[in-house]
Amino acid sequence: MRRPLLLWSVFASCAFLVLGGDSAWNGHTSNANNGVPSSGTLLFTPFYVPPGAKAYDSASPLVLYTGAWTESFSSAYVENTLHSSSRKGSSVFFSFTGTGIEWFGNTGVRHGIANVYVDGVFVRTVDTWNEVSRRQQRLFWQYGLAHGRHNIKIVNSGRRRRGSRGYLIDVDAFVVTNPDEMTIAQRDSHPRSKPTTRQNSGWTLTQTGSTGVNAMQLAIISDSHALIVDKVEHNPLEINGHPAWGALYNLRTHSVKPLSMQSNSFCAGGSFLGNGTMLNVGGNPVVEDFTSATDFGDVNGIQAVRLFHPCDSEDVGGCDIFDNPSQIHLASPRWYNTVVRISDGSVMILGGSTKGGWMNNATVNNPTIEYYPPKSISNPGIPIHSPFLASTLNSNLFPAAFSISNGYVFVAANNDVMLYDWQANYERQLPPIPNGVRVTYPLSGTVLLLPLSPETEYTSEILVCGGSTIDDTRPSWDISSQEPASTQCSRIVLTDEGISRGWEVEYMPQARVMPDAVLLPTGQVVIVNGAETGIAGYGNVRSQVGCSNADRPTLTPVLYDPRAPIGQRFLSEGMPTSEIPRMYHSVATLTPNGDIMIAGSNPNLDRSAATFGTEYRVEWLKPPYMSQERPVILGVNGDEKRLGFGQQVTMKVRPVAGSSLRGRHVQVSLMDLGFVTHGVHANSRLVYLVNSVVADDGITVSGPPNGRIYPPGPGWVYVVVDGVPSAGVKVMVGDGEGPPLDEAAISR
Repeated sequence: MRRPLLLWSVFASCAFLVLGGDSAWNGHTSNANNGVPSSGTLLFTPFYVPPGAKAYDSASPLVLYTGAWTESFSSAYVENTLHSSSRKGSSVFFSFTGTGIEWFGNTGVRHGIANVYVDGVFVRTVDTWNEVSRRQQRLFWQYGLAHGRHNIKIVNSGRRRRGSRGYLIDVDAFVVTNPDEMTIAQRDSHPRSKPTTRQNSGWTLTQTGSTGVNAMQLAIISDSHALIVDKVEHNPLEINGHPAWGALYNLRTHSVKPLSMQSNSFCAGGSFLGNGTMLNVGGNPVVEDFTSATDFGDVNGIQAVRLFHPCDSEDVGGCDIFDNPSQIHLASPRWYNTVVRISDGSVMILGGSTKGGWMNNATVNNPTIEYYPPKSISNPGIPIHSPFLASTLNSNLFPAAFSISNGYVFVAANNDVMLYDWQANYERQLPPIPNGVRVTYPLSGTVLLLPLSPETEYTSEILVCGGSTIDDTRPSWDISSQEPASTQCSRIVLTDEGISRGWEVEYMPQARVMPDAVLLPTGQVVIVNGAETGIAGYGNVRSQVGCSNADRPTLTPVLYDPRAPIGQRFLSEGMPTSEIPRMYHSVATLTPNGDIMIAGSNPNLDRSAATFGTEYRVEWLKPPYMSQERPVILGVNGDEKRLGFGQQVTMKVRPVAGSSLRGRHVQVSLMDLGFVTHGVHANSRLVYLVNSVVADDGITVSGPPNGRIYPPGPGWVYVVVDGVPSAGVKVMVGDGEGPPLDEAAISR
């Protein structure tokens, strides 16, 4: 039976500094909202016009009404006017040029149901009833339209939910994303049309779905859902009448469920624990009014510990994230920290800064390591000073870290790398990344642990791609968004012999800063996202594009085969090209189905529709095997789906039609799909399992030897037959228990 980690966490909360305990949506509002419901609680007003968008008041001559409508006047309405109708069939029509549309109005106990059409096509019904009256609420939104002329029509359906006292439908304002005032230069630099796909490449790229919150952080939690986390901002997805900054995304239906997060998760880190609970830690303090006129009501997230317990059902109605910093939080503040699962199923939390900013420096650096659950490695439960994290300033935020097969942790920060023996608290400095390339924020590259194989005794090898050679001591005003990123990829084998041999250097077809590297079940690597020039972040350097510190988005993925000879490892010819820039705050991950989910991009303080604006559209990059006949896993160890260390289990696999597994090249890939943010794919891992074919449709598989090869926790098993992988099946590696508890550290 799994140990309920939350229970000891709440018990242990007395060991930490207690923060304020207000609820996230605690009644804070902008001064413009004077509505006070009967409860006396002030309400958040979500009306917001992002940069690059344009608002049209309900009284605009471009908004056309048909039927019985009344006009009301109040300072509580946008531009002091509101149009309302309770008559069935009454409609409003608005024609616009842009890529998105939002409808704002009121909700309350007298409100009914509207039908919404875009470009003459029915989209959905909108129920505007609410038990509490609210003004300036976002009632409908649709983004990702091709840039051009569109229209929206809202029709009073004459229907209402049970308990409603009326049929009222309100129109307060419309907000158009990328309106026709957008310049030709902006359109050329940030196209919004459908992505194209090169023919006959075998790879395809499609755009389907919307995340609702910007995908700053991404983790696959089940075969049907991904968890998405954003910073506090005016996202279109709402929860309880307010913008959400966390969501569950259905990988099959593309629907989204908002999560009730309490603290600001801006630039948090994350990892799964050994019992399958996901940990999301750190973030930023409360959003102040410099973001907008709105006080979002969030609580301080810079020491937050958020817990998402396993939720494997496709019905996620009861799934949410536990987020209460007054009960559970870190021992020290961390913004831009990295979280890595280690060999006992607990997590190591590395670095970050004590408050938000751009480039790290000694006044805000947090050069320490702590654990969850806390450990007594130095002083019980006290963060451990890291000379490495102190010496790697300035560009050392979001250090790249992986638990490797000898039980140590590989860490890269700035231009430097080390091996860390966490049990002995010993740092071993390794040769720096060649040619002065820096790879951590804001000179962000991407770092990956290459596949571990029993044929090489699970020898660990690291791949580092992209980044920048910009001097991180230069002030922001001396750095330009047009300075080239690095094309370099470097590899190092983490044995004494490999370290003595040093780094092997090769070059990508394109320079990339802020790339994402995604492992495939076949052992190949796909590199996507990022830009050819500039650095990560927004609002800092010269020649910003919109607010972006980077320019010239890299729109074509590149395939990397680590087993090919040097000089023959990269393939970009024939790869599909996107038309969606994926800049700062973009993510990509392998899915259980075997394709790659690509989302996010928001190099802005808040939601924006300007050049390199906030992206909610999702793309799906499909390797050639997605269109081939694929093997199917019918069962792993019966229905238990548990894979113990060194345990031999049976797998039933249906090969392609009319064939047998006998005589085929069969590999079993155990994968951790990781926690992805800012180019850091923490815990991403592929371990080839020892296997043997025992029947036409049967395989015996041995679990990984120990937690050093694969730290205990959730994983995905893919069977690869002659280079074609199955869809993945989720398993629990290890005993499924929570990580060990150090009572001395917890009680401190």
